[in-house]
Amino acid sequence: MSEIESVYRSRYREFLRVATAIVGDEATAHDAVQDAFAQALKQRASFRGDGPLEAWIWRVVVNAARGARRRQVARREVPEDADATASTNGEGRDESGVRAWVAALPERQRLVVYLRYYADLDYRAIATVLEIEVGTVSATLSAAHRALRRSLEEVRR
Repeated sequence: MSEIESVYRSRYREFLRVATAIVGDEATAHDAVQDAFAQALKQRASFRGDGPLEAWIWRVVVNAARGARRRQVARREVPEDADATASTNGEGRDESGVRAWVAALPERQRLVVYLRYYADLDYRAIATVLEIEVGTVSATLSAAHRALRRSLEEVRR
């Protein structure tokens, strides 16, 4: 089994979760993840080894999901609140407000939140995936936390 296939088998659920958060729909996210892995297999030689292979694969998946999202928007298939689709957390509580708040974040903040909390990547891996500095990951996540905290405080008022 190739190393890429091993990453696919072990982390597919996390890849799908992040892609779904980016595109707003699981079927499109599944297609994006499949396309990303096909692309990763074809472009394996382009992996320079600057970081872990999994981080490189994450970059391919995130870029494929972002491309799928852009195509959806271009075809006007995505409702404005696609990321805010109502769901429950298993305890019957509605999480749509939090999803809407995350969806309202600027793209970099949104991606950092998805990769940190949906994919459980560390700051270094996120930096590699998004091709930014580790300090930028920290600052971006901090800004996202502040924005989400402000949204929560507004609801409490």
